[in-house]
Amino acid sequence: MKKYLAAVSIAVILSGCASQPEEIGTAYVSPLQYRKYDCDQLSLEAERISARTQELYGSLKKTADDDAAQMGVGLILFWPTLFFLEGGDDARAQEYARLKGERDAIEKESVQKKCSIEFKPVVPAKSVKDSLPAS
Repeated sequence: MKKYLAAVSIAVILSGCASQPEEIGTAYVSPLQYRKYDCDQLSLEAERISARTQELYGSLKKTADDDAAQMGVGLILFWPTLFFLEGGDDARAQEYARLKGERDAIEKESVQKKCSIEFKPVVPAKSVKDSLPAS
């Protein structure tokens, strides 16, 4: 019985952790909704989606990293605090998955229309600190 209770407790604790943005899947979005867009409109929509995706990436990454830190401290120092983890995937994770799907749909439509839109991977822009050489 104690093993069962421990297993259930661990499952509940781990389900309270937010997912890293890299682990969030892509929601399917049909490219048909972009069928009437021309290349300029597709490009503008891609820019809008990329900007929002990067914002969400940073926010989701911070939440997931905070949860991981709380988990580490909780496991080492005081495990009952793990029941109070604030994370978990919320509406931002769903929006992130949808935006990734929209990006894929726009990319498919732009390829079909032979637009010259360059699609970059969904990652946040590096900060100035990250781009400086190590001393």
